[in-house]
Amino acid sequence: MPYANFVNNLVSKLRVENVIFREFFAEFIGTFLLVLIGNGSVAQVVLSGMKHGDFFTVNMAYALAVAFGVMVSGGISGGHINPAVTLAMALAGKCSWVKVPVFWAAQYIGAFVASAVLYGVYKDALTAFAPEPYTIQTAGIWATYPQEFLSLGNALFDQIIGTFLLLIIVMAITDPRNMEVSKGLYPLYVGLTVGAVGMAFGFNCGYAINPARDLAPRVFTAIAGWGGQVFSAGNGFFWVPIVGPHIGAILGVLAYGLTIGYHFGDDEYVVTQTKGKFFD
Repeated sequence: MPYANFVNNLVSKLRVENVIFREFFAEFIGTFLLVLIGNGSVAQVVLSGMKHGDFFTVNMAYALAVAFGVMVSGGISGGHINPAVTLAMALAGKCSWVKVPVFWAAQYIGAFVASAVLYGVYKDALTAFAPEPYTIQTAGIWATYPQEFLSLGNALFDQIIGTFLLLIIVMAITDPRNMEVSKGLYPLYVGLTVGAVGMAFGFNCGYAINPARDLAPRVFTAIAGWGGQVFSAGNGFFWVPIVGPHIGAILGVLAYGLTIGYHFGDDEYVVTQTKGKFFD
């Protein structure tokens, strides 16, 4: 069986034993899937003039993209696929601070690579869409932009609330002392949560609720031909989907703890998350 031996030898050489590297790759591929599928649905809607999808299909695609991203990465890294989630988990003592910069790097790089792949897939469609395709309308395929009426303060509140809701529900889903949700259902419920947030709060500025999902694609568009307008648009809106989700995630974890998590009795307490994962 020379072929089988060759494959086995190749696999053994490719296998990564270092836990940090394995978790980096997991967060990278999970975020890659999230951004590629989620933003791919936006590209289809925009470039087809809404003939192939609408706001509802975008929300459904993002819900599934999150579910798939968490499903693929969850057993290794916990499936954060969101820098704001990683920060909140670290503050809650459920993720080692050493892993925070590693996870952040993986998430931002994964989102950037997914943006480049998406551009390659839809490059011809983008060119056919308009004589001058590099407008804020098409930039919105990759990153979020506010409605014209929206103030920066209102946009910031929007992002805080969206991520606040996400983290409250994520904490409940992953708390074994609460409803004892099966681990196999975690990705589905997290994805449905993102879809629900989008359908409730997607109008103002696109419910990024994830700094990596927004900033890395925005940087890609700046490099790929859209230029500095991607940072100046919306009265300099770009910082809102970075700052807002971090604040909202921290408040969400705190709110869950103050209303639910801190009040279980000692007999109900179960030691979990010892490796900084959702799924330990």
